[in-house]
Amino acid sequence: MTVLIQNTCIASENSPALTSGDVLVENGTITAIGLDLAIPAGARVIDARGRILMPGMFDAHVHFREPGFETKETIATGSEAAINGGVTGVVMMPNTSPALDSPTVVASVLETARRNARIPVLTSGCITKGREGKELAALDGMRALGVRMLTDDGDTTADPALLWRAMQYAGEFGMFFASHCEVAELAGPRALNDGVTSYRLGIKGSPACAEEIIIDRDIRLAHATGAHIHIQHVSSKLGMETIRWWKSRGDVRVTAEVSPHHLLFNEEHIGDFDTHYKMNPPLRTRADNEALVQGLIEGVFDLIATDHAPHTPFEKSQDFISAPNGITGLDTALVSLYHHFVTSGVFGWDLLVKRYSAEPRRLMGLPVASIAVGEAADMVLFDPDGESTFTAEFMRSKSRNTPFLDQTLRGRVELVLLGREILLDR
Repeated sequence: MTVLIQNTCIASENSPALTSGDVLVENGTITAIGLDLAIPAGARVIDARGRILMPGMFDAHVHFREPGFETKETIATGSEAAINGGVTGVVMMPNTSPALDSPTVVASVLETARRNARIPVLTSGCITKGREGKELAALDGMRALGVRMLTDDGDTTADPALLWRAMQYAGEFGMFFASHCEVAELAGPRALNDGVTSYRLGIKGSPACAEEIIIDRDIRLAHATGAHIHIQHVSSKLGMETIRWWKSRGDVRVTAEVSPHHLLFNEEHIGDFDTHYKMNPPLRTRADNEALVQGLIEGVFDLIATDHAPHTPFEKSQDFISAPNGITGLDTALVSLYHHFVTSGVFGWDLLVKRYSAEPRRLMGLPVASIAVGEAADMVLFDPDGESTFTAEFMRSKSRNTPFLDQTLRGRVELVLLGREILLDR
């Protein structure tokens, strides 16, 4: 297959300026970039005037629910949601049933992904058996299958002595630890932030310090053991400042992620018990939103990750306390970040490519996707003047638990090209 993309503007992590030109892809490889490239015989020609061509995004924190909860999402439907949103690679979290805590389960999931997903699907592995926090999982066996990220995501590894031992053991294998930070006893029912909205709704809130205590604890453990710690879905300004302080020391390897919903939404959006805004960590304050955006720009956060967490309509239609936490994000992340931040000049395409494409791949030890001669084709064509209406028919996730449901945002993913295959063509 030969594809010539003409008159496009190329986005890169390395420059805020866009580069104009044509891009030629032959047999899955970029063979030429320049102005007014000759059209090879038999090539498909795409006039991309006014469009942005960028590397495919990579999401290092998704829940595909398979095995065990296929009514919410499967590896097949989750990967199609990723493609729909311009994402060409993901890392699954291990809170499935059975949990991803052994080579047997991991091998089964990777085989399912190989058969059913059109993009690379990696998986994390549990730190403890069954995510129960009592006994170490089969870490070395999972490493042999390519697992690099260890996490009990969905919950904190509550016993610091157990996490200490895991860090001492698995750090030598080149594995790293991703931490869902939460003191369970302090977090309470996990329904929403402890603040004005929780008081107004009469629901016990989860204070930010429940998250911030474990952020500091787990970085301290990594500092003591020499392990690499990755802090997941940070939601508060003080949590971010804790990470900033540890990074400034220069003697601990710590990375961190922020999710689009913690940049865009806060407790005020919950209104009268809207469960689309119920997630863990909970949405906090407008001041937290502003601080997290600034932390993303300044590099306190290494990457953006959606924490894509699908649930059925029945589950989300329950009362606010009973409804599960979570929001889908793969279909909507790229467009919503463009709509809210790039169009207003808060940050540019270079930051978006760096934080949602390049750095997540670096975290996982993967080659960074780039639009350069000799590189494999891994790219997204984006129409900045187009629109996306996130109807149930438009989205590809099996679940629809998103505040963006039926909303129209500026920006549209038009084409996704990976290797020799066009995965999406609008």
